[in-house]
Amino acid sequence: MFDITILGSGTSTGVPLIGCDCPVCLSTDPKDNRLRTSIKISSATTTVVIDTTPDFRYQMLRTNTTVLDAVVFTHPHRDHYAGLDDIRPFNFFSNKAMHIYANEITQVAIKRDFYYAFEPSKDAGLPEMELHTIDTAPFLIGDIPFIPIHVMHRELPVLGFRIGDFTYITDANFIAPAEQEKIKGSKILILNALRREPHPTHFTVDQALNMVELLGVPQTYFTHFSHQIGLHKEVESQLPKGVQLAYDGMTFSI
Repeated sequence: MFDITILGSGTSTGVPLIGCDCPVCLSTDPKDNRLRTSIKISSATTTVVIDTTPDFRYQMLRTNTTVLDAVVFTHPHRDHYAGLDDIRPFNFFSNKAMHIYANEITQVAIKRDFYYAFEPSKDAGLPEMELHTIDTAPFLIGDIPFIPIHVMHRELPVLGFRIGDFTYITDANFIAPAEQEKIKGSKILILNALRREPHPTHFTVDQALNMVELLGVPQTYFTHFSHQIGLHKEVESQLPKGVQLAYDGMTFSI
């Protein structure tokens, strides 16, 4: 059994958006306050985070996460990896490097932005990482199995993952038929649905609903929302059976 925690469900700016006075950004409903998109997966022996957002430190603190075995990355956009430096406390307390799983283009971004972590001679207190390359092959972190699912974020390849009966897809606007087959049979799906209006790099709500119908997954949670999605309570009331909005702090087991 795996426990899934939604660490963040907002788009690259988070919600509320700085300076915005729309009803969503002014909402007092905690479900309308969204950090940048990330999840935590825990088993009896292993804890993994998918993506280290700019909110990573706060996400770890507010979920009381004191042990982390690995970080898995979806793609090299800064709203998904900018918080990586904050793995340092895990390095300090475990006295070992953090296992980092990413495709080659994401590793290029990590080595560029966190170059100091890879210098041959470095001062104490810098982040320690051990890189592992994701391609098409399934891999195992502790007792948690990952099957990579390759989707597109317009022209950028993004990784989704099938983990047992659970699939996680963020930052996508196209999933090829062969990759859809990897998702089918899942019991729970998390899928991005940025807003209702068309967008060049993300599924809209209607596009995400069409994908859910194609995939036939019985329970789906949408994520990676802009403030333009609307109020959580109102939007969720309009969704079909088996489809709900994710929210920060939501947990479920699979």
